[in-house]
Amino acid sequence: MKKIFRITLKTLGIILFILLVGGLLGWWYLSSQFLDFEDDYVQKTDIPMVTIGGHSFLDRNENGELDIYEDNRQPIEARVEDLLSQMTVEEKIHILKGSGMASGLGMVEPGEGIPGVVGTIVATPRLGIPSINLSDGPAGLRIEPKRDGVDRTFYCTAFPIATLLASTWNTELVENVGQAMGNEALEYGIDVILGPGANIHRHPFCGRNFEYYSEDPLLTGKIGAAMVNGIESNGVGTSVKHFVANNQETNRNYNDTRVSERAMREIYLKGFEIIVEDAQPWTIMSSYNKVNGTYTSESKYLLTDILREDWGFEGLVMSDWFGGNDPVSMVNAGNDLLEPGTKKQWKALTVGYEDGTLDMDAVDTSVRRILTLIFKSKKMTAYNYGENPDLEAHAIITRKSASEGMVLLKNDDVLPLEKGQNVALLGVYSYDFIAGGTGSGDVNEAYTVSLEEGLTNAGFRVSPTANQAYQKHRAANEEAFEKPEGMSAMFNPYHPPEMSYDSNLMETIASESDLAIITMGRNSGEGGDRVVADDFLLSDKEKEMLSTTCDAFQKAGKKVIVVLNIGGVIETASWKNQPDAILLAWQGGQEGGNAVADILTGDVNPSGKLTMTFPVHVDDHASNTNFPQNGLPMQIKDMLLGKDEVPEDEMVQNVDYTNYEEGIYVGYRHFDKANLKVSYPFGFGLSYTDFAYGDIETVQENDTIKVSVPVSNIGKTNGKEIVQFYVSKDSTQIDRPTQELKAFAKTKLLGTGATDTVQVKIPLNYLRYWNENSSQWTLEPGKYIIKAGASSRDFKKSTEIKI
Repeated sequence: MKKIFRITLKTLGIILFILLVGGLLGWWYLSSQFLDFEDDYVQKTDIPMVTIGGHSFLDRNENGELDIYEDNRQPIEARVEDLLSQMTVEEKIHILKGSGMASGLGMVEPGEGIPGVVGTIVATPRLGIPSINLSDGPAGLRIEPKRDGVDRTFYCTAFPIATLLASTWNTELVENVGQAMGNEALEYGIDVILGPGANIHRHPFCGRNFEYYSEDPLLTGKIGAAMVNGIESNGVGTSVKHFVANNQETNRNYNDTRVSERAMREIYLKGFEIIVEDAQPWTIMSSYNKVNGTYTSESKYLLTDILREDWGFEGLVMSDWFGGNDPVSMVNAGNDLLEPGTKKQWKALTVGYEDGTLDMDAVDTSVRRILTLIFKSKKMTAYNYGENPDLEAHAIITRKSASEGMVLLKNDDVLPLEKGQNVALLGVYSYDFIAGGTGSGDVNEAYTVSLEEGLTNAGFRVSPTANQAYQKHRAANEEAFEKPEGMSAMFNPYHPPEMSYDSNLMETIASESDLAIITMGRNSGEGGDRVVADDFLLSDKEKEMLSTTCDAFQKAGKKVIVVLNIGGVIETASWKNQPDAILLAWQGGQEGGNAVADILTGDVNPSGKLTMTFPVHVDDHASNTNFPQNGLPMQIKDMLLGKDEVPEDEMVQNVDYTNYEEGIYVGYRHFDKANLKVSYPFGFGLSYTDFAYGDIETVQENDTIKVSVPVSNIGKTNGKEIVQFYVSKDSTQIDRPTQELKAFAKTKLLGTGATDTVQVKIPLNYLRYWNENSSQWTLEPGKYIIKAGASSRDFKKSTEIKI
């Protein structure tokens, strides 16, 4: 017995030893390959100030002389060339990749970096070149709010999600949001914000649709350009992502997008093209996926031929995190910067130099682009980072933009509400409002205003019985209400269990309340796509809650309002007849609850409109056959370590490859061409007032069509109207959409009886189609119809032009 005991102890000891050694070896590998491999490349922080000939400068290389690159009076081009000439081959290769993920995981020594910064451009200490900080930020900066040994916080503003901002159709407002976001980056020492996202809503199930603007490329491009211009007005860069055709999260690192050249040019590339044309961003981020068999980050056709030569993009291209397969091919193709950088990539580039496969002309070109960004940043000006952004002012901007992007879908004589009423708040999300999506689009904000708080702030009373039911439900499911944070949120999205109300409880709530508000929430994010059950469709509990509420309240002559606190499209056709009003609140950032209250009370007249179609059925989408339906989670191991290529005959459709068989017929282009009924059309949104459109006037000058139309407020409430201009080709000889959005404008706030004449410009090249026979843009001559409307299916006025 003792012998068996000794053998057992010995065996357990060996197992524990093996586990310990294995854990240590695993940590060593992780650290040496992904976290801490920079060795001697530590940023120089003590650079002497020298004065020569009355001019003071930072002597970055400490040679006692004024080098051209150290002279801020010289143009950036000259400084870049001088610095490039002084760099060794080793230094050039080193700057092509980032310093790893240590800072992104918060592993930063006090005073040596910014915890939470997800990537860097590495320092070149011999020449005094600083590191550059890159931060996630489609809806606000994502840095750690607390730091060891520092007795203060570093919170950032959670702005509304991109889909909500696009729903404002207000480029001036979006630019203001960008200015505020860029100011926070500037204050906290962030040099480049990794956003905005400009991918198309090809299908409503994409897990990251909340980070993107629209199913339409023109709207995507114009809103995206406004965001870029706002952020970069602070001297802070952006990285427009994910270039290109990255429309699903399932197997995103290895999925092959198989798409026609026409669909690429007219739909998936067009938004990026408009952003480059209108904003010239500092950087663009290549996507994970392949396009027609080649990784985008290794595609010279996409990164050089189209992006640089066709469009004239001047900035650098960085990879998405751990994106691409072959570092040498990436740099040779025009992917200048590999992020977040790994030891393996560094070694591969070095080997490529030694064996001659790494094109040194391409290296010099990439280094020039990287150095240009460094010189444009505040890091080269000895800028004093205040680390004290005006968060209160930015909260005001957040609230204003959130309310302007909310979309009123239904209103049967219930809104706006009189303040002071007793409101029954139903559903967990009424008390636990969602500010934004998960993953890199998340923000570490100081607070989030719930709908309960927002209505209380606005002077409403909340039904105590409804509140007590929620508190009891939360206490009974305590663990389920613990929100995951950081990386954990990407793999464990927050989905608290929904409540159940029996008829007796609901009748009690109805008896003490003036009206009911049901909040339905959805959350998604990086790493996985959405599904049909309990996501696109209402869950059984939600259906029961809705029907029980409507039965009890409407029987008592009281109204029911549904608030949709969601980041993407859900099914509405089967239940929208039940409530008296539906407000699509999206996810409005940290001030979401206050913004909803502003709309419900009429303090703000809703003026948001849909930037995508709400279908009757998900399979009405032409893309539905070719989109993953099972919501497979992201495999972190595959992203970090890679995986073998799957042979063609073993590939799984919609996982290893996705056929974009619908071509250019995405969103309303498909629904209109197929004449399909929809629940809510693209561009739809109600107001508390009514508008009348005057006649359209057009003038063609050179290569531009100038269009104007007067819009009058004929209702009783001040409001704004979004005028959408669609163009159709009469008697077309090619296969093309029934109509396409070619311009839009939002009126100023119009008082009762006031008129605003909106004016837009439609470049003639916006009317071209991509001719696959000749591989070029072609303008079909003949008659075109320009329609001004309140949505893609509500046209008010039209006119014809001949080209």
